[in-house]
Order: sequence, then C-alpha cells, then structure tokens
Amino acid sequence: MNNSDKYQKVFHFFITRIIVGILVVGGAVALVEWIGRTILDRTNLAVETKEFIIAIPVCIIALICYILLYRTYEKRSITELSVNRFVKDALSGFVAGFLLQSLPVAIIYFYGGYKIEQVNSVSFLLPAFNAAIVAGFVAEIIIIGVIFRLTEERTGTTIALIILTLLFAFMHINVKGANIISVLSTAIQAGLLLSAAYAFTRSLWFVIFFHFAWDLTEPGIYGGINPGNRVESSLLTSKISGADLLTGGILGPQNSIQSLLFCLVASFIFILLAKKKNNWINRGRIM
Repeated sequence: MNNSDKYQKVFHFFITRIIVGILVVGGAVALVEWIGRTILDRTNLAVETKEFIIAIPVCIIALICYILLYRTYEKRSITELSVNRFVKDALSGFVAGFLLQSLPVAIIYFYGGYKIEQVNSVSFLLPAFNAAIVAGFVAEIIIIGVIFRLTEERTGTTIALIILTLLFAFMHINVKGANIISVLSTAIQAGLLLSAAYAFTRSLWFVIFFHFAWDLTEPGIYGGINPGNRVESSLLTSKISGADLLTGGILGPQNSIQSLLFCLVASFIFILLAKKKNNWINRGRIM
C-alpha cells in the first residue's frame, strides 16, 4: 500500500469522518453565533429578540454544513434530510417529543403534585423556543447525524446504540444532584431513544424536532426544570411538589421514574419497528 492509499484510508476512516463533521458543523455554528452576538450586542434589542435572531442562522448553517460536507465527503444524497419528508417527519417528531414530556407531568398532576398558578402570554415561550430550536438542530445533527450514524455504519446498530447510551451515562454521572434514576433517564433519553428513533425513521428531521419539542415542552410550556435548558419564563407558571422519585427533584420531571419508564418503552418500540422495517445494520455489513 503506497502513501496515497494510506492517506485515503485514514481520510475516509469513520473516526476521521466523525472528527471532521464535529469540527466543521461545530466550528461554523460557533462562528455564526459569535458574529451574531458581536453585531447584536451593539443594539438595544431585548435579549430574547437577540437570541431569536441568532438562533435561526445557527440552525441554517448547521444544516448547510452537514449537507455540503457529507454530500462531498461521502459522495451521496443526504436522504436523512430529504425535503420531501420534512413536513411529515418534523411534525411526527415534534408530537412524539411533546407527548413524552407531557406524560410524566400528567402523572405528577394525577397524584396532586402539579399545580398551575398562572397562565402567561405566548411571548413567555420565546426564551425556551430559542434554546430548544438551537439544541434540536445543532445537537442532533452532530450527535445523531455525525456520531451515531457513522459509528453505526462501522459497528452496526446494536453496538452504536450501546456506545451512545453509555457515553451519555458517563457524561452525567457527576452532574450536581445526579442519582441512579437521573443518570439512567438521561442515558435512555439522549443516547438510546433518539438513536433508536433514527434507526427506525432514518430521518434527522424526526430526531431534530423531537429534541426541539422535548426542550420546549417541559421548561417552556409546563414551567418544569430541564437541566440542559435553563429558562426563567414559561407559558404556565406552575408549582411542582412531591417525592423526588415522581417529580425528578432538582433535575425536573424528565428525570423522574415515570419518564424513565415511558422513554424506555418508546425506545424498545422504535427498536422493534426498525428491525421490522429492516433498518437494522448488522456488524460488518458496512465497512
């Protein structure tokens, strides 16, 4: 094997493609965000308005960079971001994320631990919207589109699911207030659930809008705590009380026992559907 062949092998190795993807998408997002903040900080616009103006180009640049990079790098059509599937997959993903955040709150309400103190203007949703839309697009393009997809191609779906689930578990072990339920919940929700959803749908639109709805619903609509998305205003001003096992304690309803169980069940449903649809990649199938 000559040097040219060696360089090509390294260049197209899945870890190289992951690193390049993270650097390109993450770097472009950071640059656009920096430029936006530099310009808007000179204005007298409200903070929420500035964040909204920045959020939209950040999402767009993440999409463009991913599409252009892997269309060129892998010489293929980017079917996971098919325009024809946008409406259907985005809507179904949003509904799924909304429901899986609403069910744990409904359980708390059923046991008398969730009380609405005030209904606010829709404008109170804007801070949560800004944070959620950016998190949905940037995080899932990098985590699912780059890391999971390329790991799955190399190792197979089963091993890729295990790797991503363990990765999120290890990343959240030392989070302040973390416990076995919160670590398992995060690992299942961020590692297993969305990866399994992608394996079934083969659509980044689905997981992007699932994540968007997830981060919008709990803190933005119900006024609950979302450790990864701290917002100070919500559509509903609420009071959540009760046992930490049921409410998630200082880490919010998404880290409750019922949220863990709901997301675990949803994950296995996606896994079964992915296998039934023949979307499961066996180890060594793609080298």
